[in-house]
Parts: sequence; C-alpha cells; structure tokens
Amino acid sequence: MLHFDRRVGPDLGADYPSREVPEWYRDAKFGVFVHWGLYSVPGWATSRLPGEHVPVELEFSHHQYAEWYANTVRIPGSPARDFHEREYGVGTTYEDLADSWTVQAYDPHAWMRLFAACGARYVVPTAKHHDGFCLWDTATTSFSSVHRGPRRDLIAELAGAARESGLRFGLYYSGALDWHVSDFPPIQSMTELFTLRRNDEAFARYSFDQLAELIDAHEPDVLWNDIDWPDSAKAVGPYSLQALFERYYGRVPGGVVNDRWGVPHLGARTREYVLEERTSPWVWEATRGLGRSFGYNRAEDDRHLIGRAELVHLLVDTVAKNGNLLLNIGPRADGSLPESQVERLRYLGAWLDAHGGAIYGTRPWIRHAEPTGEPVRYTTGPEGTLHVIALDPAAGRLRLAEDLLEPARATASWGDGPAEIDGSGNIVIPEGLRGLPAAVLTLRTDARP
Repeated sequence: MLHFDRRVGPDLGADYPSREVPEWYRDAKFGVFVHWGLYSVPGWATSRLPGEHVPVELEFSHHQYAEWYANTVRIPGSPARDFHEREYGVGTTYEDLADSWTVQAYDPHAWMRLFAACGARYVVPTAKHHDGFCLWDTATTSFSSVHRGPRRDLIAELAGAARESGLRFGLYYSGALDWHVSDFPPIQSMTELFTLRRNDEAFARYSFDQLAELIDAHEPDVLWNDIDWPDSAKAVGPYSLQALFERYYGRVPGGVVNDRWGVPHLGARTREYVLEERTSPWVWEATRGLGRSFGYNRAEDDRHLIGRAELVHLLVDTVAKNGNLLLNIGPRADGSLPESQVERLRYLGAWLDAHGGAIYGTRPWIRHAEPTGEPVRYTTGPEGTLHVIALDPAAGRLRLAEDLLEPARATASWGDGPAEIDGSGNIVIPEGLRGLPAAVLTLRTDARP
C-alpha cells in the first residue's frame, strides 16, 4: 500500500467503458482489509505517531508500512536493514524467511466471525503484495504459501470462511510491482515507484494469469488492485487488462473494482490515510490501518492506533461524504490478531450495532455537515428519513440549522420518543447518550437528493 492518485493511463485503443458501482457495495459502507503475508514474519517498520512526519527524502528508507519491508530492507543504512541484520543475520535474505513462516494460531473462521460481529459487510485480504509471495495455490510460481512456509492455500480458506459468515469476499492484488520476479534496485522515491517496475509482455502475462486464477477460483466481489498495471497490457489483446475485466465481469456481474489500474476504467475511488473534503459525486473508499501500517508492525503500540471515538467519527464522516470505509487489521505471522486492534474493531462494532441504521444502506444528504462548524454529519435513509449524527454528545445540546427546525419540531427523535427542544431551539441530547462517541437524531424530511 502506498498513497498516490494516478488513475488514467495512455489511450492505447482498448475499450474501458464506465460501470456503475453496484448497490450492494454502496449499501455495505464498512469492510475489513487484511494485510497478512510473508512481510508479517519480520513484522517491522519504522513507527510513527499520528501527525509525525519524516522528510520526503527519507520516506522510503524510513517507511512506516511493514508490508514494504522487502523493499526497505534493501536500502543501505535503513532502520529496516539494521533490524534485519540484528534479528536474522547478515546473510539471510527476505525471501529466506518464507520457510520459517508458521501459522499455528491462524483460525480463518474466527477471523470472519469477528469481522461480521463488528459490523463489516465485506472483507479484502491480500492475495499477493509487492514482494510477490502468493497466498494461493498458483501454477505461476513456487514462491507461495502452498510450497513454502504454511504449506496451505490461505486464500481458499479465507474465501470459504468469509462466505460462511455472510461476508462479501474481495481480493487485493499488486498488479505492477512484484519484486520476486524483478531485478531493480530498491524504490527510494515516488518517481521510482512508477519507473522501477516491469512493463514487458512476459510480466503482463504473468500478472494476467495470476489474477485470472483468483477470479476463476473465487469469483471475488471486489478486485482491489494496487499501484498500476503493466503498460504493455493496456492495449487490446488476448491477455490485456481489457480482457481481464471482461473475464471478471463475466464471472461476477455484480463485482466492483477500484481505481488503481492506470486506465480510465474506474469503480470505487480510493483514498489512503486521507479523506474527501466534501461530499463526492462518485462513490469512494477511505482506507487506512488501525495503526500507521497496514501489515503488522511490532514496533507500534496503543499510541500509534486510531482513537476509539476518532474511529467512529472516521466512519461517519466517510459515509456522509458518499464513501465506504475499508479498515485494515494486520495479523501477526502466526495468524493471531493484535489485541489492541481487535479492541478497536469491537468498539466500532458496538456502536454500529446500536446505530447502524444511520450508516448501512444510506446515501448522502444535500450537505454532509454544517459550514458553521456544528459537529454533525448527515445521512439519509429511505422515504425521507434524515439522520443527524451528533459528533459531540457530551455537549448536551445540538444546534440544528434553520431549515431543519420545523421538521425537527414535528418528527425528531433519539429513537425512543420525541426529542426535547429547549427555548433557544436547541435539541437536548439525553443524558444516556452523552457518553457515546456519536449519537443519532432521526427526523423526516423530503430533502433527500
């Protein structure tokens, strides 16, 4: 994972028609990302507290993403290389770690039951990250979890467990970066992110075959590609990206893709550790880790995790702006889930269990918030229901905008009877709701777009 915004590549004659994002995805609102792979064995990256930044020239040598370890460890003088040599010895390569990967605490059914209980509607594990290590039984390479380490088809197990728990199943795939079958120096800048990658026909066929295997075997509801796609496959051809999309939609008519393919075929737009500033005219997806890394980072502790109330506010703000939240958890190498991350998930799930009617199946209202700075967000339900989500219930009062006062006087409630309105026109927030990270006021209005 790395944040960038490159959506449209050159016009090479291929047909990339636009597709509507399916309604199931728009209704789902909340999914769980799972970054688990060979990089989870070292499980280490430079840790950064929220708001802490490094100079741009050190972004890659001091990378905060543990899933980038295979690149970072090759940068001379990087903290990751120092860690690796202390932990594993000078002569041990990253790929040597594959044989030491064991998954004795891994229970895919327990994972999926947890995610479903915490309110997720879909799950997207990493099938192959930039290190090239495949988590399924692929015919393209022996560098996989079936031939090394776990000796198991981890993706097949995750797919079955997800669907047994009623979750939609998606797959992350690194389309343009594969360090196992490349011979480039380490990436050390955003420019090199796009120049130090293969674009030849052989690699394009390799990527096509791998993703075709996953499509045919699992019919994923979401295809979540990262970084880009080999340029040589963007024109018309039997193993082109156009052919891959045709194959995918033929197998999964209700499937959705993201926007990281480098061609003008956009599904849900992605935003990584950033948010839209206002309601988006297109469906988008906010994604981030519970901490500052996607892959498990043993150097992080509770200080590096998103706050509990902040997490609820993140979901609410994203949904109010026409987005979904794809929230990542990073399992340890053995398959155990970090307790502090699980606790955050459960906290969000408890709030959703009580207030999910203001999230699931909703759509944006005519505005997502108030320009006055009143801490509220809006979502709309069917048949004119407006959800006014108060982000500071402890204040005890909610000041509504003028255009909502009359509908509020007639129909507003906190879910258990009419809401009280004081002499100044403020909605009184009941005592029992003031300890929540967000409280939901509902009223009736005909203003849904």
